[in-house]
Amino acid sequence: METPSKKKLLFTHNWMFGLCSLFIISSCFLGNAQNNTIQLKYLGTAGWEINDGAITVLIDPYISRVKLGTGPGISPDDNRNTVKRSDVFVSDTLLIDSLITKADFILAHHSHFDHLADVPYIAKKTGAKVIGTETTCNILRAYGIPNEQLYPVRGGEDYQFKNFSVKVIPSIHSALNNKHYLDSRTYTEPPKAPLKVSEFIEGGSLMFLARFKKHTVLTMGSMNFVERELVGQKPDILLAGVNRSQFGLYKYNERLLAVTNYPKYIIPTHWDNFRLPYGFSQKSGVEQKLLPFKEDVKQRSPKTQVLIPVHLGTISIE
Repeated sequence: METPSKKKLLFTHNWMFGLCSLFIISSCFLGNAQNNTIQLKYLGTAGWEINDGAITVLIDPYISRVKLGTGPGISPDDNRNTVKRSDVFVSDTLLIDSLITKADFILAHHSHFDHLADVPYIAKKTGAKVIGTETTCNILRAYGIPNEQLYPVRGGEDYQFKNFSVKVIPSIHSALNNKHYLDSRTYTEPPKAPLKVSEFIEGGSLMFLARFKKHTVLTMGSMNFVERELVGQKPDILLAGVNRSQFGLYKYNERLLAVTNYPKYIIPTHWDNFRLPYGFSQKSGVEQKLLPFKEDVKQRSPKTQVLIPVHLGTISIE
């Protein structure tokens, strides 16, 4: 795989700065980082960097955004090498190093490549503790991540750590392929690394209720959830899965809002075209997915603020 040149990285950061300014009107209540402020930086796909001044937590940090296949999600202006699912996944370490400098914990919703494939490098680079399924932990073991950094979970655990706590919530994957998707494969032993793109199997799905000093964030890694597992949860920030597969579910928006007690803030996640590198337009995703979602939430929960994220942009909430 080719890695972006320094020139392209500069272009990407300048482009993102300009795009962020377009959304300033929708987030005018946000302020600079203060003692009670939590900062959420959107890494694309379902990836986030969350920092409250005391701890840095990464959610599904997928940075490489490989040019996967030759389908309609590929841009003719993307001159990177094409990656097939039968190819060994290679992380864009130059780009990762430019964006990720530290992490205390990594929360992995499931083990597909667009959630986990960059985690081995990031975990090794930062020494971050990783919380994920048995499959997630076995993949990381295959890449040499020591057991001391790994917390295998299955859902139901509620762990207290220094500066934050996290409740692990059983979940299910998006209903892909017109609701025909099902993959029950797991890795009960470390597979042979390096893995091909297709070998990053789901291995079960999770959600996380991450409690920071002043805020509680409920994370989603797909456009689906187990309703009974969310009863009683009252996050003030919901990272809500928003994409086309949600339309195959019964009253998705209505049920999600109700069972999470109409959070004060909702930030859509996993909505972008992750086959495109940073710096390429995501306008169609915003217009076709996020703006209709925001309008629907406004009708159902007028007090909820839906914040539109942009790649590498940071949302600060006091």
